[in-house]
Amino acid sequence: MLSDTDPHALFAEWFAEARLGEPNDPEAMALATAGADGQPSLRMVLLKGHDERGFVFYTNLESRKAGELSATPRAALLFHWKSLRRQIRIEGPVERVSDAEGDAYFATRSRDSQLGAWASDQSRPLDSRATFETRYEAMRARFAEGGVPRPQHWSGFRVAPERIEFWQDRAHRLHERRLFVKRDGGWEEGLLYP
Repeated sequence: MLSDTDPHALFAEWFAEARLGEPNDPEAMALATAGADGQPSLRMVLLKGHDERGFVFYTNLESRKAGELSATPRAALLFHWKSLRRQIRIEGPVERVSDAEGDAYFATRSRDSQLGAWASDQSRPLDSRATFETRYEAMRARFAEGGVPRPQHWSGFRVAPERIEFWQDRAHRLHERRLFVKRDGGWEEGLLYP
């Protein structure tokens, strides 16, 4: 069945409620990827932007997740707001954000987080915490004067949704599940059994 309901507007409404009512990290989302071998991988990341184009997060481009997204440019996201008894599942293709978007977001990060992006070889083996702290201090010295530019190995990805499911907890496990599927440039809406 077709609906006038816009899943992006519904997401924005639920996300605003989560920001008011979820006590810990309402922007936290599970990100599922798969490598070229099909092996799935899952981790938590933070939503840093959303609009009609999709849902954006940032990472080291040499990390495991970035490598998997390059090999298999599709992903699934899951928001779980336990205190609100809601979750949202999102699936779709992934693309890199523009350099301008990456630069703009990087500029909003704290200086320590910016330096950490330069110091970290994210997801690769680390012999000791002291090695990382030494690298961090070296970046502090390197960028002692002026701003910290975005490293070329750090940027963002956008998941462009093809499926968005809104799940609302109901008594006796009689949950409500609304599914939006993108077809022919619009959204088709339906319900799923709990």
